[in-house]
Amino acid sequence: MKIVILTQSDPFYLAANIRYLLNNLPSHTKVTATILFKVSPFGRRESFLNKAKRTVKIFGLRFFVFYGVKFILYKLVPGNSVKSVLNKQGVPIINLEKDINHPASLNVLKKYEPDLLISIAGNQIFKQELIDLAPNGCLNLHTALLPKYRGLMPSFWVLKNNEKETGVSVFFVDKGIDSGPILVQKHLPIDEGMTQAELIRKSKRLGMNAILEAIQLIHLGNYTLIGNSDEDSTYFTFPTREDVLDFYNLRKRFY
Repeated sequence: MKIVILTQSDPFYLAANIRYLLNNLPSHTKVTATILFKVSPFGRRESFLNKAKRTVKIFGLRFFVFYGVKFILYKLVPGNSVKSVLNKQGVPIINLEKDINHPASLNVLKKYEPDLLISIAGNQIFKQELIDLAPNGCLNLHTALLPKYRGLMPSFWVLKNNEKETGVSVFFVDKGIDSGPILVQKHLPIDEGMTQAELIRKSKRLGMNAILEAIQLIHLGNYTLIGNSDEDSTYFTFPTREDVLDFYNLRKRFY
């Protein structure tokens, strides 16, 4: 089974997990290429300076300095980036000049003849032609128990809402947002005092194992899909400064 991964060049949590995924793929699969989207919490067209200003405005100066220093340290250590992991594993990186749904991008993808697409922190909306490009469809990892907590930053919202557990969902992408049928779902308890960073680390690793399980189920062709009902769904967008202040007032921590 030939797989193309759609992900982003996030330095904080993805590199180690992409390495884990590649090292544990079953023998009948091969990642033939990866598309790396740019990391973009606020939008691809916004300048770095404006993104920095918005980060400080919403999350505060301490948050910005902490992750800014962490980012610099990651850059100084060889092998910490998703790109370096892919290069070491010999996985080709596709550089697209257009949006992922553009006909030119789709033509590039088709040359790799993927049997399955897997989105891990993909930050573009996928249209139907892309979704239908691979015979086995397109999987996406969402770090929440769908249909609850669709949307952005579920690790922030489950902590803010004092949930006792969360989890991960690997689902087949459709034209909606986090609305496709679920192939694998795993639960994760939220321990007292757990930080967002710790929750992200645990959920990302759990997510890699869920993806590996999903690949095996597709290979065997014997699985039962889990419903992802719109009626039971909740949706969350990017937090505001007021949301972050509430988060702190509840004695929650980012790191």
